[in-house]
Amino acid sequence: MINTPPPQAFTHITDWVFDLDNTLYPHASNLFSQIDVKMTSYVAQLLQLPREEARKVQKQFYKEYGTTLKGLMERYQIDTDDFLEKVHDIDYSWLAPDPALGAAIRQLPGRKFIFTNGNRGHAERSARQLGILDHFDDIFDIVAADLTPKPARETYDKFLGLHRVDSQHAVMFEDLARNLVVPKALGMKTVLIVPKNFEPTFSEIWESDPEYTDQVDYVTDNLAEFLESILQGRAA
Repeated sequence: MINTPPPQAFTHITDWVFDLDNTLYPHASNLFSQIDVKMTSYVAQLLQLPREEARKVQKQFYKEYGTTLKGLMERYQIDTDDFLEKVHDIDYSWLAPDPALGAAIRQLPGRKFIFTNGNRGHAERSARQLGILDHFDDIFDIVAADLTPKPARETYDKFLGLHRVDSQHAVMFEDLARNLVVPKALGMKTVLIVPKNFEPTFSEIWESDPEYTDQVDYVTDNLAEFLESILQGRAA
């Protein structure tokens, strides 16, 4: 279900919080698939497993711990800096600049943040390629989160406390409904970003979150258009 916010629905928002991967850039770009492949290779090399087996381990870690990195930390005490550097060594030219998204973000009143389970370098390179980096006040990455990924409650609390964000006046944009459970409970508006026309790309069934849809206030497959509708509603 794609829904448009009613007029005035976001007039109270002063802090705009965006996930990065498959949220600020479109799922169809398939950029995250490069990271996914790199993570599988990392697991295969670390554990000396065939690629198919390594991918199963990687996905099990994702489901059990929230990220592959967290699973590797818990089970194998890896060098986290080495992991983050290797899996984010990708080709960012896959992302096309998005002037419409940049214009919409720039016009949003208040502060804008990127809140990602990736690292700052990846967020900066992605946002710079999109042409939107300069519109954000700060980036809260997995290192700032002490390597504890969303959807852990403590990670949201750390973000809100660090930036003194009033959750009652904030909104979270995410591509995973499970990562909107805590923001919803904290009183934030929640917006789920879905692939354009729900067309599948590299995602598997396990990535869907049907049990968490009650945590979602709005759903859109076009972030720029959604933000433009918010701006129009605020101006009405």
